Amino acid sequence: MTDRDPEPRLVDPVMIAAFEGWNDAGEAASTALEHLELNWDASPLAEIDPEEYYDFQVTRPHVRYADGVTRKIEWQTTRLSVAELPGTGRHVVLVNGIEPNLRWRAFCSELLGHIERLGVTKVITLGALLTDIPHTRPTTVSGISYDAESAARMQVEKSSYRGNTGIVGVFQNACVEAGVPAMSFWAAVPHYVSQARVPKAAVALLHRIEEVLDVEVPLGGLPEQAEEWERTVSEMAEADDEVREYVRQLEEQAEAEDTDVLPEADGDAIAADFERYLRRRGSGGAGT
Repeated sequence: MTDRDPEPRLVDPVMIAAFEGWNDAGEAASTALEHLELNWDASPLAEIDPEEYYDFQVTRPHVRYADGVTRKIEWQTTRLSVAELPGTGRHVVLVNGIEPNLRWRAFCSELLGHIERLGVTKVITLGALLTDIPHTRPTTVSGISYDAESAARMQVEKSSYRGNTGIVGVFQNACVEAGVPAMSFWAAVPHYVSQARVPKAAVALLHRIEEVLDVEVPLGGLPEQAEEWERTVSEMAEADDEVREYVRQLEEQAEAEDTDVLPEADGDAIAADFERYLRRRGSGGAGT
């Protein structure tokens, strides 16, 4: 780990991490993380030395020029930054990562060392996976938490996934084994549009960050980008008979599943959610 500056004293810090690669369908998780860095004005904190963890024929360095004269090699790697959570006095450590090619357990141990030094009290990892959902439906975000109580409090949809995992799953497991509370949020991305950036899924992840931290996350132009993305995909689907029929079948399947899996909402839960929403955005919104 290479430090940029002496590590600051942080107040009850929470860590949010996202990694490009297998865990990042539609670039949803990395887009959400970069949005947080920008909107919370995060300051660089440290970075992982890429030599031990990355295959440079896969994760190639970039060449940069300044004024057409100065040539600089920038090594792609995992970087940490820090910001103060607006209106809370707490800090957040943001991990903008790339899934390593090598030595995953050592990679996680290095991040855990930084968690210990900074006094991080909770870790939230973000991911996005390919699913057979239609692009016209609201983006589903499933969650995995460190205990049943927190899962119920966050109202996450339990994940039933079994199979291969990525660095998000490995890192979360390493945190829990080390005694650090950790949870993951996964946005569902339609597999037939995964090649392009999917801002709709990034927005869904940011909403979950708002809920778990009880802070407002300014979304900027992301909602408009999400609407434009959905319109564009719909136009493409309408132009192809096979794709249009496939989307229709997915919509019917989703509607049938809704009747089985949607939980009943009680009045207290609705009121609590609404109060949290107003508190994040200020009381002035209550009368509009």
